[in-house]
Amino acid sequence: MKMPEQGGRHASESLAMCIAWLVVVVTMSSVAASEPIELHPDNPHYFLWRGKPTVLITSGEHYGAVLNRDFDYRKYLKTLASHGFNLTRMFSGAYCEPPGAFKIKDNALAPAKGRLICPWARSNRPGYAFGGNKFDLTKWDAAYFRRLREFVAEAGKRGVVVEVVFFCPFYDDSMWKLSPMNAANNVNGIGRVGRRDVYTLKDKELTTAQQAMVRRIVEALQSFDNVYYEICNEPYERSGQTETWQARIAEAIVKAEGKFPHKHLLAQNLPWRKQNLSADGKKPMPVSHVSILNFHGASRPEPVALYYDLNKVIAYDETGRGSNTKYRTEGWDFIIAGGGVYDHLDLCFTVGHENGTAKSNPAWNGGPALHKQLEVLRDFINSFDFVKMKPDSSVIKGGIPAEASARALVERGRAYAIYIKGGRRVDLMLELPSGSYKAEWVNTKTGDAEKAESFSHIGGEMTLSSPRYTEDIALRIRRADVNR
Repeated sequence: MKMPEQGGRHASESLAMCIAWLVVVVTMSSVAASEPIELHPDNPHYFLWRGKPTVLITSGEHYGAVLNRDFDYRKYLKTLASHGFNLTRMFSGAYCEPPGAFKIKDNALAPAKGRLICPWARSNRPGYAFGGNKFDLTKWDAAYFRRLREFVAEAGKRGVVVEVVFFCPFYDDSMWKLSPMNAANNVNGIGRVGRRDVYTLKDKELTTAQQAMVRRIVEALQSFDNVYYEICNEPYERSGQTETWQARIAEAIVKAEGKFPHKHLLAQNLPWRKQNLSADGKKPMPVSHVSILNFHGASRPEPVALYYDLNKVIAYDETGRGSNTKYRTEGWDFIIAGGGVYDHLDLCFTVGHENGTAKSNPAWNGGPALHKQLEVLRDFINSFDFVKMKPDSSVIKGGIPAEASARALVERGRAYAIYIKGGRRVDLMLELPSGSYKAEWVNTKTGDAEKAESFSHIGGEMTLSSPRYTEDIALRIRRADVNR
């Protein structure tokens, strides 16, 4: 089977593409041209983007901003920018969900009947499982690529990085029945496999179609500086996905970018829970070319400790169901442990509530109250020269109640970011070199400095007493007698 190549597109599609590019150029005119987001050369656990060290912190929608025609992504991105959030995930459209999946109401990843848009064009033959004509896996949808580029351009204008996720496993048959890659939904007869064989190289024509889609998206986004790619969301979940397939897709991405002047980072979603590990308990390793290690549901920051030695960005890429207290404390724990990304999955962003105010999924929480709290985390980490810091809780020598935990991100002798979860008050014993310091106890919910003090220290252990707090508190210590 011959897949579509650049020179073989229809004239009408080419014209539409040209118009789309003009729209993008105009939209991007306010964004300074720069290298794509990259690992920071001085500390690859963090990013360098638009000339600045960067940690990505966000509370984002359920990945349907592009594939769901009804989702107002401009309002959504404006909302992210208003909180200073700088990341969003998006699924390509090769996967979507039926209404009611995972008991999610108003799911952005479950477009209304006939409202899915994806990289592949519709044919003139009816019969797609959820409204409209079947897909043609040898043709591209110009309207999709126009929407994709406009979305990424709008995100870039608002200081938001886009994690483009190519594929996702089909958690049950109801999802596989909706995919354009299912032979029942395309006119090419491609994808005559069960859902567990979609990402295994068993169907050569299907793999070829997948690689072609990856190349086409990479080509469309080559000029944007606010993009990185993830091979597959949760490939270890009920999918039959193989490492050789992931390596093949990674190679397709790298090869597609080989002729481009700028290269984008590649992320891989890895398991970390015991049930996902190999029989010998060894940690799974990323395939070649991967620079970002994505973890889901990492309620404690074990993945940071497990993978810190690889010198890559470690990302808490998706939260699970829980309270706003859980989401806030997980974010603080992960970032102060040395993580470079905290991405909360927020089901308060829905069609009609792209400002994040929907209340249709109360068990998941999120929304404006959490957004304000994550702003505090964003401001706290950005108040440090974090590229010069590393996780080092050995500076904490005592004073932590049995019901509490503490961790520290440190540039010894200069800066200390300390997070305490649990308890109500601590007399924190720290080891500090001699010097003059300023310490501030920060309320993680409001950002207020609950207590501040300046002190001189002769070196060795000393104790700092916190104010009373509820649930958690942060401590910022900076050297006062040393100029950068």
